[in-house]
Amino acid sequence: MFGMLGKDRVKVTSSGALPTEEVLNNGVRGQPDINAIATRKDGGVDALVWNYHDDDLPATPAPIDLVIDGLPTAVPRGLIEHFRIDSNHSNSFAAWKAMGSPQSPSSAQYQQLQDAGQLQLLNSPSWVRIQDGAVHLQFELPRHGLSLVRITWQ
Repeated sequence: MFGMLGKDRVKVTSSGALPTEEVLNNGVRGQPDINAIATRKDGGVDALVWNYHDDDLPATPAPIDLVIDGLPTAVPRGLIEHFRIDSNHSNSFAAWKAMGSPQSPSSAQYQQLQDAGQLQLLNSPSWVRIQDGAVHLQFELPRHGLSLVRITWQ
């Protein structure tokens, strides 16, 4: 997903981000680190959003309220693509565990693992209205989840 980002980074603010110094010194043990990186390129913006915690324990998904602004005001709509990696999407390790963690997967199991590891869209691409140069999206992001939200226009 990181390789899908554009070259020009843009400023991101997150009310759920932990200070870098705290993460380096103490890890992510209390509240999760919910943050993002965003980039722009001709005709598009990408936002990579994560929900990270050191402990691999069940947790309630984080509500994400993503506002992408600074878009062209003359463009009426954009195409949204939402890619996801989590325990249910784009995750061959979860598929391997679900099949009983075979040490020597069969050919069919190997194919299932390859398929499960491909980057998946969370839902079908859809058009969204750009209002006053901004798009407002809301979704839930599971713990240890990673979303790449891409908006493109012509």
